[in-house]
Amino acid sequence: MTHPLPSPTRPLRIGTRGSPLALWQAHEVRRCLMAAHDLPMDAFDVVVIKVTGDMIQDRALKDIGGKGLFTREIEEALLDGGIDIAVHSVKDMPTQQPAGLTLNCYLPRQDVRDAFVSPGVAALADLPRGATVGSSSLRRRAQLALKRPDLNLVEFRGNVQTRMKKLEDGVAVATFLAMAGLNRLEMSHVARHAVAPEDMLPAVAQGAIGIERRDNDAPVIALLDAIHCTPTGQRVTAERAFLAELDGSCETPIAALAILEGDQIWLRGEILRPDGSQSLADDIRGPIAEGPELGRTLAKRLKSRAPAGFFDWH
Repeated sequence: MTHPLPSPTRPLRIGTRGSPLALWQAHEVRRCLMAAHDLPMDAFDVVVIKVTGDMIQDRALKDIGGKGLFTREIEEALLDGGIDIAVHSVKDMPTQQPAGLTLNCYLPRQDVRDAFVSPGVAALADLPRGATVGSSSLRRRAQLALKRPDLNLVEFRGNVQTRMKKLEDGVAVATFLAMAGLNRLEMSHVARHAVAPEDMLPAVAQGAIGIERRDNDAPVIALLDAIHCTPTGQRVTAERAFLAELDGSCETPIAALAILEGDQIWLRGEILRPDGSQSLADDIRGPIAEGPELGRTLAKRLKSRAPAGFFDWH
């Protein structure tokens, strides 16, 4: 059975957050769909939805509800029929979707690395003792505390532009951002350097854009199949299985990165105490088709090594 394609009279509604990066991602999904199906721009409507995570900027994510704060309102609009698809940064996504929704379409992954950003300091190693570094990421803060326990780490929320303004205002002397976001916003020049994964393992699914849809929405499934990047999906699925087994949230510092090597997948994982006093890391290799199971196995291995209360706040 064939289904009518979106058109100016029946546009596909793309739901997104309203930050410059989120809008770039939604427009990129639209561009990919236009190219894949030879459709005009006005066959799509980009619908901006305000989410709690963007409206509350003065508190840490862990104090106001975690990752779902960036997705809940968008997913409600998807379930209610207000939009047809939702575009997300996958690193902001909970590992479980609400009943009735599916996340299984990914655009090609961008640079996975973190970027060191500072107006006046060239590298992490050059930061003076006691320097103030801002980050909203518990994973980055724990990794930094492990490497440099002398640093003063402060909460640093907001979109890329907001965080750059905070640096200009002297709230902190340095911060870390995702290279992927800087590249997409054509702001890679603000990065002093990209941090190798060996030095700072990235967040699960960092650099990946995911497109969420309603279950059994046949016309949308057919549209999205044409733009899905299979290698990105294989990597992200393994990483998210690792995260899900650890019950990862914004209160648990967890990092992971999957790399494809021929017909094999290599998955590295790390868990840290929230205060950065201890890190446990390991890796695993196996057939790509077994990626999710490898993710769960690696998570169980690290959990078995972690002492009781490893993720507790002290």
